[in-house]
Amino acid sequence: MPRTHDEDLFQSSTMTLGEHLEELRTCLIRAAAGFVVALVFGFVLARGVVHLIEQPLRRSLERYYGAQAIELTKQWSPAEHGGRQLPYSTAEVEDAVRRGWSFEVREVHVDRFPGATGDGLVLPPAPTGMATMPAAMTGSATPTSAAFDAPGLAPVVLWMPMTRDPRVSITTLSQQEAFGIWVRTALLVGIVLSSPWIFYQIWTFVAAGLYAHERRWVWMFLPFSIGLFLAGVFLAFFFVFDFVLDYLLQFNQWLGLDPDPRITEWLSFVLILPLGFGIGFQLPLVMLFLERIGVVERETYTSHWRFAVLAIAIVSAVLTPADPYSMLFLALPLCLLYFGGIALCRWFGAADAPERRQLATKASQ
Repeated sequence: MPRTHDEDLFQSSTMTLGEHLEELRTCLIRAAAGFVVALVFGFVLARGVVHLIEQPLRRSLERYYGAQAIELTKQWSPAEHGGRQLPYSTAEVEDAVRRGWSFEVREVHVDRFPGATGDGLVLPPAPTGMATMPAAMTGSATPTSAAFDAPGLAPVVLWMPMTRDPRVSITTLSQQEAFGIWVRTALLVGIVLSSPWIFYQIWTFVAAGLYAHERRWVWMFLPFSIGLFLAGVFLAFFFVFDFVLDYLLQFNQWLGLDPDPRITEWLSFVLILPLGFGIGFQLPLVMLFLERIGVVERETYTSHWRFAVLAIAIVSAVLTPADPYSMLFLALPLCLLYFGGIALCRWFGAADAPERRQLATKASQ
């Protein structure tokens, strides 16, 4: 016969309301003290964390301006510029971009350069790793004033390492914005560092009101929950961000708008997307919890999986920014986790089903 849990386990350890409030006050004070200590380390580590948070955006901007440089080379055709083109081929520019170089094109007055002669400008050497400049682009290929809309202008290519390109820098628009970012990042680091201690203090207060078998379930699935949350956060930060940012920057290229991202807006985006992924990855545990308390049966999960997939798509759209890539990258893992939740209910829920039905029968009598 299945074992029933004793409903009077706390008969010898009851506490008054005042004692509960005192215990809660003690736990909150300890949690706050731990957060203050972690916040000190947060202010020390905030600068490095800001640089770490910037990396996905910087990588996307570098890819954006690298692709823009290649496209600019293709657009600078002799037909559009009076028989003149850039002194580098598309293949040379692609090789330079792969090696971490970027460039801008400026048109200058050739005759006003110091030492300029009839032979025109002396072309600079190509960046390291690029082939030498085509011979056709030296000497006799110097443009005449008739070749341009503005007389006497010639294209000049300004090369720079991609990491030093000012266009990939993250900007602030006010004097206090950088300070605010430093404080917000320190708070974020403090919360992350102190979260194990804070959760432990909350657990010591809550555990006093749980049965022994309930505490056992918490200790069993808490590491699983933390692992799923971290898996969602890492997936968003190290994989999804690149696809999402590349997709969003395509609209800048399509509309002809240069991106000028602000660190404040980017920090908010960094918090929302990983948090949504981390919360969404708790799906198997939510399914198991609902199954064990009798709200949803395992057979219901199996028979209504199509509706579940539709619900996952809707939730993914709510938890992520308004772009299809982030929604897709959250919905696909959640679909896999949904079927993993069904397996979890089969392993950990079926053995307790007769006992749960027996308790439900007693409660209805």
